[in-house]
Amino acid sequence: MLMKSRSGFRRFLLTLGLPAIACLAVTPVMATPTNIFSTQFEASEGYSTNLDLIGQNGWLGFGSGGNGIVNQFISGEGQQAYLGFGAPAAGYDELVAWPPLNFDPLAAHREVVRFSVLMNISDSMNASWDNFRWSVYNPQGHRFFSLDFDNFYADISYLLDGTNTLVLADLPYTPGSNYTLLVTMNFASNRWSATLDNALIATNQPITTTNATMALGDIDAVWLIYHTNAPGDNFMLFDNYRVTAEGLPVPPARMEFLGRSMEGWALLRVFALTGSRWAVEATTNFLDWTALKTNVVSDLAFDVVDTTASGSKQRFYRARSVP
Repeated sequence: MLMKSRSGFRRFLLTLGLPAIACLAVTPVMATPTNIFSTQFEASEGYSTNLDLIGQNGWLGFGSGGNGIVNQFISGEGQQAYLGFGAPAAGYDELVAWPPLNFDPLAAHREVVRFSVLMNISDSMNASWDNFRWSVYNPQGHRFFSLDFDNFYADISYLLDGTNTLVLADLPYTPGSNYTLLVTMNFASNRWSATLDNALIATNQPITTTNATMALGDIDAVWLIYHTNAPGDNFMLFDNYRVTAEGLPVPPARMEFLGRSMEGWALLRVFALTGSRWAVEATTNFLDWTALKTNVVSDLAFDVVDTTASGSKQRFYRARSVP
């Protein structure tokens, strides 16, 4: 098996000859990620330390409590956003902030969405501790799932839609420490996974268990207050908030020589991902290529008949992935 890749095209070759036939295959090609939203909360992006985070640069929110922009609370990272510390108005039990994303991964053929953020949960000094979350919603406001950071137990849980049960992950965290959270969502397979500094929080979990609309509305920072009459002065810092999307990798393809017809025509079959598009070409010298067929794959394969192969003792074929 010989691997080849050039100029972003995926290609494979088949040699038609006597006495041997050789097939050459390629590896999958990953799509370049598309940036959906990213910010580092810097002054150069228009963020001010004199204002709440909610209301700046399109950030939305609901609830009550402290939120805003601080400088160098995470050393070397410039400005950060935060939720917490400032007590909410009486009766409020949460504060939520988010940038609207409103992205449809399936319609855009960017089925894999990745969310990453640098985060740090600062401990309470007033003997009250709260929870902080990252929650993923669809555009209709349906919560898919949440990652919960309990600042009393310093543990991490996740919560799926259709249930109020927190599932404890076997991964503690240390308040006051910096971590990079990465959440990967595959909207084609309805699955997500998450890591904290590459340590696994959860894997192969359903994005929705309730058949909710599979699109991305927003990814929210949440301060969940444990005792509304005694909120903690703990807070969550976050920075380098980024959401990207990319297409699914196209699996390896192959081409088979099925034999010759009574007329001496070469019978070929291309196996590839349904919906992908391939151009099949032939040559005798690897310099001059003749186009035979361009086709969109249905039912994982399509056939090609080379009527110009009559009388050829040796002939080479390639199939190129094309837009």
